[in-house]
Amino acid sequence: MLVAVMALFIIAAIFGLIILTAVLKNQPTPKLMVLMHGTFAFIALLMMIAYTAAGHTATLLITSLVLLVIAALGGFTLLTFDMKDKSIPKTLALLHPFVAITGLVLLIVYIFLYILQ
Repeated sequence: MLVAVMALFIIAAIFGLIILTAVLKNQPTPKLMVLMHGTFAFIALLMMIAYTAAGHTATLLITSLVLLVIAALGGFTLLTFDMKDKSIPKTLALLHPFVAITGLVLLIVYIFLYILQ
């Protein structure tokens, strides 16, 4: 299950890179990419929450989940700016993927240490 979560987050990251490029170039965000990014990340996050709720409580996994939830909140904030046609703060646009990638890396480390032994 976590390998699927990892794959979904990686796909979301690819869409996110396209969005970030547009934001940094002061171009309009590609709405289809925004929709796909959010959808893949949301599904992955729900799956990860379900996995954790099923009793998997390793510190590395919980830390990864907390970071990914924080990134999701940042992403929702960015979406709010975008939907209101307000200028997206570049600091937040850069902080969001930094937190998300850190959470994803911790998830990948957890998978390799505990799942794929």
